[in-house]
Amino acid sequence: MLELGIFQHGSVILVIFHLLLAPAAALHAMLFKRDSRAAFGWIALCILLPLGGPVLYALAGINRIQKRAKRLSLPGLRIGFERGKARNAKNQNVVDLPPEFRNLARAGQQLASHELSVGNSVESLVDGNEAYPAMLEAIEHSCRSVFLISYIFDADPIGRRFVDALERARRRGVDVRVVVDGIGQYYSFPSIRRWLRRAGIATGLFLPPRLLPPKLSINLRNHHKILVVDGHTAFTGGINIGERHWIDSPPAKHAVADLHFRMRGPVTSQLEAEFLDTWEFITGQRDQPAAVSALARGSCLCRTLTDGPDENLDQITMLLSAAIAEARQSVLIMTPYFLPPRELIGALQAASLRGLEIKLVLPQKSNLPYVHWAMRNMLWEVIYQGIDVYYQPPPFSHCKLLVIDDRYTLVGSANWDSRSLRLNFELQVEIFNRRFAAKMAERIRHAASHGCRVTLEDVDGRSLPTRLRDSFFWLFSPYL
Repeated sequence: MLELGIFQHGSVILVIFHLLLAPAAALHAMLFKRDSRAAFGWIALCILLPLGGPVLYALAGINRIQKRAKRLSLPGLRIGFERGKARNAKNQNVVDLPPEFRNLARAGQQLASHELSVGNSVESLVDGNEAYPAMLEAIEHSCRSVFLISYIFDADPIGRRFVDALERARRRGVDVRVVVDGIGQYYSFPSIRRWLRRAGIATGLFLPPRLLPPKLSINLRNHHKILVVDGHTAFTGGINIGERHWIDSPPAKHAVADLHFRMRGPVTSQLEAEFLDTWEFITGQRDQPAAVSALARGSCLCRTLTDGPDENLDQITMLLSAAIAEARQSVLIMTPYFLPPRELIGALQAASLRGLEIKLVLPQKSNLPYVHWAMRNMLWEVIYQGIDVYYQPPPFSHCKLLVIDDRYTLVGSANWDSRSLRLNFELQVEIFNRRFAAKMAERIRHAASHGCRVTLEDVDGRSLPTRLRDSFFWLFSPYL
């Protein structure tokens, strides 16, 4: 009887806690979520799942990213608001651009904190086979600074080669700093953090999870890939650091094909500034290196733009929407994951209705099967409106490219899904140059011509069990 009484007493306490927490969590979701469907889903979960609902909302539903008040010029820190910073009208300094770029440049001018820079060179590097030697060579010749951010930094032979090069640079007196994502570090075991700290390299972890005090920011990840050397040479794109990006012939089972980009010129100072912002967020110190002047090295006009669940929320989504709306001939997309928000689907459908060439190239086999299933469930929406969708064969392609009218290119870390566009911190670089855009457009068209076109018959011909499975995972697309 005593045990029964204790059990009943404990149940009453749990019910009271739920009756207190569930309305508070539901009210928070109703006030601060911008998407009514997300708000409704969280409210239902908070009310219907005793205790678990409010706890899950507290862990995964609230945006806790806090930018330092001093840098935001705020009297205090705003926590939990899913909205971006208010935008005042800007003097859109695009009058010196060639006429073909002026309209395309306006959206980025309004959204980005960086100005459009002239005199840059941009070189594409295919897979780790081209990217890693170039990155390691730059580190080996560094004399001022080496700043590196990688979402995944594996402790495999490739990763240890980078650690060795970074350690040699540090011993030469170079300012070497590395940032690894707090979740991304666990993609390999043991974590690369042990090797970096053993080499004496200043290392920062972006929002690492911890139990005491609880800090489980599972969704708020830093997805940047940045290497800036001596303030004049930078690398960015989609390639992490690890053997999976080294493509042998034939490729290994888990090989990942991708593109990275070497940039020289004034845009490198923008990428360095983004690294220093992240370093300051992690450590509280900026430690500005000695100023350098990045000389003009080419004819590309470039601008860096960041996005994240903070004051920069939805910037990449708005930029993509504006670029698609400005297209007059073609919109070419290559992405590993395609689960975009409704506004981007509508923008692509509208562009197709205007008669533009729209090509979407996806991997035939994803490294995340459940994401592939969810993607397949919604492809009919774009195929039905005349958008050409292609699967490219293995190895899994992690490339992220957007080319508008063979004259404007957007490269960087962001995928076309809610995790990138709503939950992660991402970095993109706009490139205004016809020659470079034509090269990237040719890469996308070549992948499409050597891939398999996806038709409505393919999508509609799935068996009922397959459709049910795909639909089930599609329900969770905002969090995949």
